[in-house]
Amino acid sequence: MRDLLLQVSGALAIVVALIHGTLGETRIFAQGNSRITIEPAQVRTLLRLVWQTGTVAWIGGGVLLLTAPLMGSDTARHWIVVIMAVVFAFAAAANAWAKRGRHFGWMLLSVVVVLAIAGY
Repeated sequence: MRDLLLQVSGALAIVVALIHGTLGETRIFAQGNSRITIEPAQVRTLLRLVWQTGTVAWIGGGVLLLTAPLMGSDTARHWIVVIMAVVFAFAAAANAWAKRGRHFGWMLLSVVVVLAIAGY
């Protein structure tokens, strides 16, 4: 059961990351988006890449959570869960604070943390 919880946590982390990346490209950085203007163009590119760096990092964290049960090492499992729980908890807290709780992202990220800890 522990392994399943950890693997569900990893799968959910990957799904959340893909949603994050897709929403960034289609809602935040889409051409013709009249809600925001980022100038100069180099800064816009930098912000877009930083946004997607988070997406890639969350996918990597999800893969680690998914594969931790297969590693056969309690030490690896321990540190993967601890580090990823901290990373996702920080992201959840930042999202909840920045959006004043009016965004579903912090809830999904919190579920990732709870499942990872439960699977520890």
